[in-house]
Amino acid sequence: MEIFDAVVIGAGQAGLSSSYHLKRRGISHVVLDADDRAGGAWQHRWDALTMHDVHGVADLPGAEIPPDTGEERANEFVPAYFADYEQRFELPVVRPVAVKRVRDEDGLLVVESDTGSWTTRTLVNATGTWSRPFVPHYPGMETFLGEQLHASDYPGPEHFLGKRVVVVGGGASAVQFLGALAPITETVWVTRREPVWRTDEFTPEVGRAVVAKVEERVRQGLPPRSVVSVTGLLLREQEREAERLGAYADRRPMFASIEPDGVRWADGRFERADVILWATGFRPAVDHLAPLHLRSPLGGIQLDGTTAVADPRVQMVGYGPSASTIGANRAGRTAARGVAEQLRAAQTVSVDA
Repeated sequence: MEIFDAVVIGAGQAGLSSSYHLKRRGISHVVLDADDRAGGAWQHRWDALTMHDVHGVADLPGAEIPPDTGEERANEFVPAYFADYEQRFELPVVRPVAVKRVRDEDGLLVVESDTGSWTTRTLVNATGTWSRPFVPHYPGMETFLGEQLHASDYPGPEHFLGKRVVVVGGGASAVQFLGALAPITETVWVTRREPVWRTDEFTPEVGRAVVAKVEERVRQGLPPRSVVSVTGLLLREQEREAERLGAYADRRPMFASIEPDGVRWADGRFERADVILWATGFRPAVDHLAPLHLRSPLGGIQLDGTTAVADPRVQMVGYGPSASTIGANRAGRTAARGVAEQLRAAQTVSVDA
């Protein structure tokens, strides 16, 4: 039985960054990826999303992302960059491997999947959130005769022509969808809280302050919040036409229930709808880690940097403050250092014994 020094679960930005830094340190490892091909969550994004639309993709360590014209489909351009990166640095990616659970066995971690199992001394979890779309439950939603879609299934703006669309969510995705849809069809924007708009420049200092706030939550063991929940919302040039049409000004509070042909508010008001588009975010994909009992009493996984406080053999990347392309790169380096420290500590204990 081969025992790896580390197993990385996930080959998105955080997983590839972690693998790069592990390899540079000479740490034997394997990267298990659930997808059929390279690209992480980017390969699953909608066809209409171009590089002009994305909020930026950070360079992976050691290789700049190629220049783009802005017209390229993001779900092709970024995966091609990831695939080239895997090959260039000969990263040990195995796919497709759907990890089912990770358990402890006599001090080692056993990673079980649909295709076999791997035994390792440490683990880097880089599973992100894309596989865990979140849709809140509202009374009557099963009776709706129209179409309900989560942002992860967004088919592009042309799909909504001639339809009245209720967009639910207060994050960047909702703003982006309204920007694309309001100029071509009827939209209604619904959020649980009043949106917070950002008008000042997003400087590096502001960015560091934002990350610090998200880090504080995971340091306490609270469930992570999205970065945009701290930064506030910002309209880009491609959303100005929707702004002119009033798509963002006429924001409504959350409805109380869903009916076959629309939504109804607590005060009795009714809004007809053909489509409900749930831009309600994602949750961390960490169910496979349940046997390790990493969650704190506060509901989140408590971290010290990227190290799980409940089990320092586990590094968490793409979780909380590192759930962004820039954060994922930095977390990969930190996680590799955490793995090395854990391996040294385990070796010291073994020698002393």
